[in-house]
Amino acid sequence: MTEPSSNSPLAEAQTTFANKLSFRSLKSESVTLTNALGRIAYEDIQAPIDSPPYPRAIVEGYLVNTAETKAADDNNKIQFTINGAINPGDETAASPATGEGILVATGSLIPAGEFSIVRMWEAEIDGNHFSISRPFSPGFFIEAQGCDIEKDTTVINAGDKISPEMIGTLASLGINSILVSSIPHVTVFASGDEVLPHTANFKPGYIYDCNTPMLIAAIENTGATAVSGGIQSDDFDAFTKSLNTALSNSDMVVIAGGTAIGGRDFISDLLKETGELILDGVPMRSGRPLIMGISNKKPIVCVAGHPPEALRGFKLFGTMAINYMTGHSKELSEE
Repeated sequence: MTEPSSNSPLAEAQTTFANKLSFRSLKSESVTLTNALGRIAYEDIQAPIDSPPYPRAIVEGYLVNTAETKAADDNNKIQFTINGAINPGDETAASPATGEGILVATGSLIPAGEFSIVRMWEAEIDGNHFSISRPFSPGFFIEAQGCDIEKDTTVINAGDKISPEMIGTLASLGINSILVSSIPHVTVFASGDEVLPHTANFKPGYIYDCNTPMLIAAIENTGATAVSGGIQSDDFDAFTKSLNTALSNSDMVVIAGGTAIGGRDFISDLLKETGELILDGVPMRSGRPLIMGISNKKPIVCVAGHPPEALRGFKLFGTMAINYMTGHSKELSEE
């Protein structure tokens, strides 16, 4: 995980929190490629074979000995006799004898040696013979074994998020299952006596809870799963009990709102009660509600109640915490 390059208060706060997080703290699990998209690789993955696994033709044409083409020009056409074919799927391939050309198709296995492929439109075909009027370089339109990926090369690094391209690469190497980090499970709380579920009938003096569905969406957008822990009233003991229950059932907790009640640092005290307080505000615009803690290696990320700042706070600290848990190799963000 790369730290921000600047020495801003935000960058320093992120680094302070990151230093308390346990990198790749979640267990690993094996998934097939059909379930691997978006998951985080738990370990480096090496190629078990070369790719391509054998020298192969990448055009249709005639396989010839390269040396026999060197003297060919418009005034000295070289003739070859067509003798046999190497078809895609053939497990063995004969080499062309002197003066002979073997018909090959795209994907045909090519034998070892100094050979070239004469493309169809460069061959003057006359019955069972063809002529060429120019020389061909060694390996012309032939892919060498391992030219794309050599065996034992690392094709995916631990911490990479599996993309469609990576799945294609793994499938091309005959790999069907890989180890990935388990999916983090996150509980989201909203806090405040004045907060109503967004599905409830509106009451004067109350506000709808838009933070919980918004933060759950943001969490799931990282590849984690999230559930609502409910709206917590300004009752310290009850909230402490709910937080401890959530920590026992989740890998991480996010709390929106409720930074101070009646002059008391409510959320700060809550984190001290349930674990370790790491950050008690960040010296930046709207940074006071940003409070971070750890309980039994599980991150607790507390953000503002104001929705835009709640989302921004989650992106700055919550996403980082999820990346650390899964071992995702992504730079910390200051946006």
